Amino acid sequence: MARFVVLVIDSFGVGAMKDVTLVRPQDAGANTCGHILGELPQLQLPTLEKMGLINALGYTPGVMKPAESAVWGVAELQHEGGDTFMGHQEILGTRPQAPLRMPFSEVIDRVEQALKAAGWLVERRCGNDLAFLWINGAVAVGDNLEADLGQVYNVTANLSAIPFDEVLKIGRVVREQVQVGRVIVFGGLLQDSQRILDAAETIEERFIGISAPRCGAYESGFQVRHMGYGVDEQVQVPQKLHEAGVPTVLVGKVADIVSNPHGRSWQNLVDSQQIMDITLNEFNAESTVFICTNIQETDLAGHAEDVTRYAERLQLVDLNLSHLLDAMNPDDCLIVMADHGNDPTIGHSHHTREVVPVLVYQQGLEPAQLGVRPSLSDVGATVCEFFGAPRPQNGTSFLSALRLSGDAL
Repeated sequence: MARFVVLVIDSFGVGAMKDVTLVRPQDAGANTCGHILGELPQLQLPTLEKMGLINALGYTPGVMKPAESAVWGVAELQHEGGDTFMGHQEILGTRPQAPLRMPFSEVIDRVEQALKAAGWLVERRCGNDLAFLWINGAVAVGDNLEADLGQVYNVTANLSAIPFDEVLKIGRVVREQVQVGRVIVFGGLLQDSQRILDAAETIEERFIGISAPRCGAYESGFQVRHMGYGVDEQVQVPQKLHEAGVPTVLVGKVADIVSNPHGRSWQNLVDSQQIMDITLNEFNAESTVFICTNIQETDLAGHAEDVTRYAERLQLVDLNLSHLLDAMNPDDCLIVMADHGNDPTIGHSHHTREVVPVLVYQQGLEPAQLGVRPSLSDVGATVCEFFGAPRPQNGTSFLSALRLSGDAL
């Protein structure tokens, strides 16, 4: 009878991957955690400090110090780029495949024809050479400008003008026509659909879409669905735990992007306090459960290049983590990690390709260094071994490195 929580602080990386100079030179020198603490050296995150955040960071840019009693490591990204969708699939045991890169301009004709055939009113905006689709006067389809360019398409909607269920129908048509890794269908309650059009941007004269932070969709009534491509849910942690009789609860953005047909999924949530409250309530309600929670507002602050907002969200998470630790029994386990970086000081508003912290807490654990894990999937593999479940497709468990005080060597 035990509970296991994996809390993903979205985009909270601790330093650029060694390969960035070759594959993502724009991310050279990125360090989301280090640069936030450098900008705000008096920032205190006592729970994360206790769990070994500064150990994982590797230096002390502020008042927080390494913890002698911590169990910590870092994990590299096995997936290409730095993507929330693939990051979470990787955490939960999927072996990442090389993504398809294709600007929306290369599929716009096929998508436009399919949408018209399905009965939607479709216009092209911003010219025929490089355009996005404008549907029923309230929905835009184009490139995602926040993730790795060419790998994700967005369907951005004014939910004051069209119900989300109808937007999902548009998204399914788009998904059927394209092979990029992800189609994100989302929207919010806007007073005027013109806000979406006003947020249109072009990058590198190849990619055109709607700036998600600028369009206002996050501000009120936000709803989202992530439609993936080529991910086999049968090899992932939720399915493997189901085979072992262990329930899975997904909370926050992870619930929007990872399949969990046998468990509970708390979808369309952004507010960090609500997400942490649900996580604690679900934890207290079960004697045996796996919970994976995503805190998205840190990532949104990174996209907005807002160091202060990012720090505020970290403080809120840190306080709520202390409540979770207080509720844990000796057999329960917690891992705090991230899925990539999003350095608000690097000079651009996109994700940054960074290693991430892996901080482990269980009552009575001996201090330990987990080293550099070659994949985020090592966490999912550890979860499965913890519960005695079949292994997921990918990852190597580090459960054997976790020793309780008094354990025999």
